[in-house]
Amino acid sequence: MGVVTSGGDAPGMNAAIRGVVRIAYSKNFEVVGFERGWEGLLTNSFRRLTPRSVGGILHLGGTILHTSRCLEFKKEEAITKAAQTLALNNVDGLIVIGGNGSFQGALELSKKTGTPIVGVPASIDNDVYGTDETIGFDTAVNTAVTEIDKIRDTAVSLERIFVVEVMGRTRGFLALTVGVTAGAEMILIPEVKYENEEIFKTIREAKERGKKSAIIVAAEGIGDTRQLANEIEKATDAEVRLSVLGYTQRGGNPSARSRLLASLFADKAVELISEHQKSRAVVLQNGKITSMGLEESCVTEKPTDLSLLALAKILTT
Repeated sequence: MGVVTSGGDAPGMNAAIRGVVRIAYSKNFEVVGFERGWEGLLTNSFRRLTPRSVGGILHLGGTILHTSRCLEFKKEEAITKAAQTLALNNVDGLIVIGGNGSFQGALELSKKTGTPIVGVPASIDNDVYGTDETIGFDTAVNTAVTEIDKIRDTAVSLERIFVVEVMGRTRGFLALTVGVTAGAEMILIPEVKYENEEIFKTIREAKERGKKSAIIVAAEGIGDTRQLANEIEKATDAEVRLSVLGYTQRGGNPSARSRLLASLFADKAVELISEHQKSRAVVLQNGKITSMGLEESCVTEKPTDLSLLALAKILTT
């Protein structure tokens, strides 16, 4: 059995690798880990993984196999080469741990090989269709909320407004959950267009109600948050600061939730490979671990729960 971590790293990837290796060995599989994402399948770079070699990694962030964003893998000849690598190493099944881009690569590879391929969703963005949650999302939320709690202390003390930028280039799942759980006065996401005047009005009205500080959680995909902070300051005469949380959200020890999800997903992934099921994605739906077609997950956009925006407004009135 082969395993690869691809695309952006997410806390809990190591827990998933550990789960795959130990569960696979219990079913008499040997395991190879391809290194640096899809690049490992193009260069035939891998290491043999054993139950002992994955000891002590459950609590570690990142991925011991390393990862990369392999643009070359979008070319047909590269995918053909990866299929040849699987055949050369007698790989009976490949487990791909990653997000949307990784799933897309896995789908294209599945069209070039008879080797069963299973995707395990791991992404702090939580934007993979078909699964209620991805490995690493809970950790990223907790990391961001912890930092915002600290920022709020300064916001209240100095009576300032803070625009806090979280990750999310195209989707706002992380910003929504972080915003609600951190008690943000406003949440800005790419899925919902906004006018600056709406923000100014909200701040003025809050000031009239006696609120002298505020936290605005903004997904990076909404645009230039530095410019937004400057415009808010000019329009409202408030002191405004920008705080970009950046890559802190990707790192750190995975939460108990992320570790549990990684282990459960790994168990299901190995089961699917053992049953020779091809082109599947492991997903969490309504509290149960199940699977769905990899293609369906790739071609369908996960809907955004905009009711959280409405809830956030009520909670911060």
